Amino acid sequence: MAANSDVAKKVQDYKDALIKKAEDLIVNGFPQKIVELNSLLATKQFAERNFSEVHQDLNINVPDPIVAENNEKDDGDPPTKRARIETSDTIGTKVMILPGGTVKCNAPICEIIKVVKPVIRSLVEDSNLLKMWISFMIPKIEDGNNFGVSIQEDTLAEIQSVESEAAAFFDQISRYFISRAKVVNKVAKYPHIDDYRRAVQELDEKEFLSLWLVLSEVRNRYCSLHDIVIKNLEKLKKPRSSNAEHLY
Repeated sequence: MAANSDVAKKVQDYKDALIKKAEDLIVNGFPQKIVELNSLLATKQFAERNFSEVHQDLNINVPDPIVAENNEKDDGDPPTKRARIETSDTIGTKVMILPGGTVKCNAPICEIIKVVKPVIRSLVEDSNLLKMWISFMIPKIEDGNNFGVSIQEDTLAEIQSVESEAAAFFDQISRYFISRAKVVNKVAKYPHIDDYRRAVQELDEKEFLSLWLVLSEVRNRYCSLHDIVIKNLEKLKKPRSSNAEHLY
């Protein structure tokens, strides 16, 4: 029994500490994060940046043209066999090694990602903390007087949506590297086609805009969560009125 009592106390201590941390995050942490993100969005790295600043040379040179040898006899006779037409799978340059060395990741984009990823992670962790805080506040199921409980459930659903959306931002970043690698592979195989090189630049510009948008959305999510929690803080902490107890 003593062991069970000790475990129960530790669980209760954990809940109390989480509730205290969540309430401090709402009152102090969220406003501070909103101010920090506004300042970050105003820096040179994000504000009014020219798209050309995120372009990067691919270090893939265009090879010298190769003159095809004509082995047919110039005797005026038609060839006995029809010339083989290469399919799209065989057209291109076999890439054994790149003379200029490896193709680096886009350095400006990687620097921005280093800034954005911790911000995304913080939103996921903070959302998870708020989700647990509200879950601990939900009272036992009873008949009637559930208006406050419905507010808790609606707020909890909103927080879960923000948490899922923030986690999806990580997937967006990984997809960028996979997509860029595929296009760079095309450049290596078809170095003489400028459209592939331009496609890499367009992809880098798109990712820069996406990262700016992610940072803005994270700021907006902190604003919306702070607003909805502060406006309903009383009902979230005390979903059921105690007036019913005085009716008897």
